[in-house]
Amino acid sequence: MVAIDPPTIGVEFIPNDSPFAGREGEFVTSRQLRERLFRETLSDVALQVEDSDTGIGFKVAGRGELHISILIEKMRREGYEFQVSRPKVIFQTIDGTQCEPYEMVTITVDEAIGGKIIESMAERKGQMTNMVQDGKSMVYTFKTPTRGLLGYQSLFMKLTKGLGTIFSTFDEYLPMSGEIKSRQRGVLVSKETCATVAYAISNLQERAELFLGPGVDVYVGQIVGLNSRDEDMVVNIAKSKKLTNMRASGSDDGIMLTPPTILSLEECLSFINDDELIEITPKNIRLRKR
Repeated sequence: MVAIDPPTIGVEFIPNDSPFAGREGEFVTSRQLRERLFRETLSDVALQVEDSDTGIGFKVAGRGELHISILIEKMRREGYEFQVSRPKVIFQTIDGTQCEPYEMVTITVDEAIGGKIIESMAERKGQMTNMVQDGKSMVYTFKTPTRGLLGYQSLFMKLTKGLGTIFSTFDEYLPMSGEIKSRQRGVLVSKETCATVAYAISNLQERAELFLGPGVDVYVGQIVGLNSRDEDMVVNIAKSKKLTNMRASGSDDGIMLTPPTILSLEECLSFINDDELIEITPKNIRLRKR
């Protein structure tokens, strides 16, 4: 039989237990989640599903970030509501040495931005194995740890403005390549269940990058933005302006808001830390603290 590449990334699927649980999804129970995941393994030979060690939720292992995110999006569109944890690379111990999966990554871009691509791959421990010029395009081949490719797709799209191609295939397990930098900054966490207010957002946007606009329902513990510093900050996103009888010129000018940053599912998967979860519903994708 044809050998199937082993799964390289594992994610926890957990029944939704947020304050907004059951509002938007049709299938929300652990039993429905289990039945759907095990049904997927009948048609997807590269997917592995097993019960979690904690007794809550399921461990799902697949062939890379895209494989997992396609499953999440499929279930979301079918009406399922659940939470997922940060993707983790599946390590193996070979001859007493802890090893991680490496992939062969082939990138085709315009030669003008080749330097940015090489630099971005080097930060993620990618080693260039080949470089070929094809007209005005450059074709690069890198050997990169799977850890380094988590979240790289969205960065690649920004660097190339959507004008490059990238694909990867599993190569082999090799010894660990050292630490790869993840998110360096903290997040803004809502202190209460409320609706966001434009006045509060205008005060916060000076020192943070916000993920939500005004008039959006949020709950306590939900992540509403990216802090400019490295620690997490609890914020009052519903703070409104105090009304007085006094009027002064300039005090009632319109509030100017920066458009919020909307993260895609793949960006969310690479954004969260170990103490955070992504809440997936048919209508929304929310980030929250565990």
